[in-house]
Amino acid sequence: MYLLYARSPCTARHSAVGDSFVPLHAYNEGHPNTTEKGLVMENSNTRVAFIGLGVMGVHMAAHLARAGYTVAVYNRTQAKAAQWVQANGGRAAATPREAAEGADIVCACVGNDDDLRAVVLGESGAFAGMKPGAIFVDHTTASADVARQLHAIARERGLHFVDAPVSGGEAGAKNGVLTVMCGGDAEPFATAQPVITAYAQAVTRMGESGAGQLTKMVNQICIAGLLQSLSEALNFGQQAGLDMPQVLDVISKGAASSWQMQNRGLTMCEGKFDFGFAVDWMRKDLGLCLAEAKRNQAPLPVTALVDQFYADVQKQGGGRWDTSSLIRRLK
Repeated sequence: MYLLYARSPCTARHSAVGDSFVPLHAYNEGHPNTTEKGLVMENSNTRVAFIGLGVMGVHMAAHLARAGYTVAVYNRTQAKAAQWVQANGGRAAATPREAAEGADIVCACVGNDDDLRAVVLGESGAFAGMKPGAIFVDHTTASADVARQLHAIARERGLHFVDAPVSGGEAGAKNGVLTVMCGGDAEPFATAQPVITAYAQAVTRMGESGAGQLTKMVNQICIAGLLQSLSEALNFGQQAGLDMPQVLDVISKGAASSWQMQNRGLTMCEGKFDFGFAVDWMRKDLGLCLAEAKRNQAPLPVTALVDQFYADVQKQGGGRWDTSSLIRRLK
């Protein structure tokens, strides 16, 4: 028995059904598919595995361990998995299949569609090791097509698949306050939801398979356009000789305010771009958006333009800079 459970120190209340627990906040939540920040249910015997210990996954898996789970982990670089286990406990597996064996819920956060297929399918993939009825929760930002494909394959094998991309970046993962947008069947979503809240402040089912990925695309389209306009505005203010900290302090209290302005405005003015979500990743995400838009015939003229602006940043050597680095191409 390598996946064990330790009692979670969460604040909870008995529900009216048996020994299940519901976080206190859930009694006041208006939307039936959304859970605000809360820890894993007490007395849970759920067995968890986590695949992919990159910039996001390493923190998400750690939150599961802190919430009371002993987590089986897999990472392509085995040394990183060993380091994670040394810091958090649990067990490092040699393959995704080995990590998934016996788990009730298998979470993953990898790079793209191909990476996802590689850890899910095949003799050493997670699906080969999952028991009937187990749930695969995919936090990768991937295409809606691959989500639907894997959902169908999972169903054929008596498994469940939930596409669950996240927003909040490395800081959100580190602080356990990610926003998770999910697609898939309602029952497995409801089962996985309390586990996901170990590292999320909001977990919402958006609809059927693929709906989580489509919602993440909407999110990225919004961010791309906003960052370009913010870059232009800040550069304009600097060129005009304004006191930009004062400008940001004033306009952040009005209609122009945004998360990007409040959290990246000053650092953009200072030319600091080391805050996690890289330009290379954003270009991958925008590629997904543009491909989906071609299929559903939604015009994305600004998004396509900003994607090319990010290509300019890459040419400047900024592939690993934060997405707020769009301002650099205006200098």
